[in-house]
Amino acid sequence: MKKWKIASLLACTVLVGGANAAFALEEPAKPQGQAANVDLAPSARSAILMDADSGTIIFEKNSYDRLPPASITKIMTMLLIMEAIDQGKLKLTDAVTTSEYAASMGGSQIFLEPGEQMTVQDMLKGIALASGNDASVAMAEKIAGTEQEFVRMMNEKAQSLGLKNTRFANPNGLPAPEHYTSAHDIAIMSKELLKYREITAYTGLYQDYLRKDSEKPFWLVNTNKLVRFYSGADGLKTGFTSEAKFCLSATAARDGFRLIAVVLGEPNTKTRNAEVSQMFDYAFAQYTNVPIFKEGDVIGTVPVTKGNLAELKLTATHPYSVMMKRGANKTDIRSELRLTAPLMAPVLQGQSIGKLIVFQEDKVLAEFDVQSPQAIGKAGWWTLFRRTTAELFT
Repeated sequence: MKKWKIASLLACTVLVGGANAAFALEEPAKPQGQAANVDLAPSARSAILMDADSGTIIFEKNSYDRLPPASITKIMTMLLIMEAIDQGKLKLTDAVTTSEYAASMGGSQIFLEPGEQMTVQDMLKGIALASGNDASVAMAEKIAGTEQEFVRMMNEKAQSLGLKNTRFANPNGLPAPEHYTSAHDIAIMSKELLKYREITAYTGLYQDYLRKDSEKPFWLVNTNKLVRFYSGADGLKTGFTSEAKFCLSATAARDGFRLIAVVLGEPNTKTRNAEVSQMFDYAFAQYTNVPIFKEGDVIGTVPVTKGNLAELKLTATHPYSVMMKRGANKTDIRSELRLTAPLMAPVLQGQSIGKLIVFQEDKVLAEFDVQSPQAIGKAGWWTLFRRTTAELFT
């Protein structure tokens, strides 16, 4: 194990006996940007290029402008689907029944009939590959009961992610008043979706079929041609309306280094794909990533005041890395876990409890939100009594 990874170098230090943790109330410094000094997407109205792991921005152009996203909207729809699967509220094998309303959606569709049933997995394929507006609404109704309630969930999720230039009016991106987002916000949504690594099994497919056992199987071809023609590309979502023009949130990975590129308002698909490819080419040539923790590594142990568990063990649920210039000095890298406050029961699963901040000497390279991997309830008086008594004799 490399020297800078030993014991994760926690700033949240556990004291023997008192079992108290230090914590930082101040807002930590933000990662240093790596902004390119060249316009990598000259034809786009808005664009951003980001390291998918650390969130470090490599290039941006009008990235906070509020613009119509067209079917890139479905990134949030897929995020809520993957979240529901992860939470056990939904299974890939669950049947989804198409309502008359869902079947009535125009634009891109997989031609669902009222009453037709498909599995969640097939609906996901229909959304990811064919950009099915009908499949998006069917899934919205499956998860939330109504499209309106699902849209409320979309906006609630956007708010929880800190997306200040996003408002959804539907789950598919069909033109609607007050339906907008920004390239920056799309990149954040995409980064969040990519935490569910199995999503690229759908978004990275070039072609597949629906209704395979029927007399007329439905051929799906990915609207994102980069998954076939750009090495390492495996998602995420295209979009087009006459108002939004040609849009794309794309991701590609090479040697464990994953990028997210978003362009909005491109004049045509050829230019859109060429400029996203140019963004990827630039980043892969100029940068690489340095691993901090691999999945399953112990990040640290945090004491829990009055919890039915005395401490919370934090392990990496996905790889953590930082982006650096190729050829740059990669020594003296350390990480610190900073709690926003002492951890006190009850603790909710998924509750944000602090930041993992990565430094090179005193310079902040990246920071990651740290969430509780499990729920911790309050301890009863007898548990607290036994714990206190045990501490007296240690």
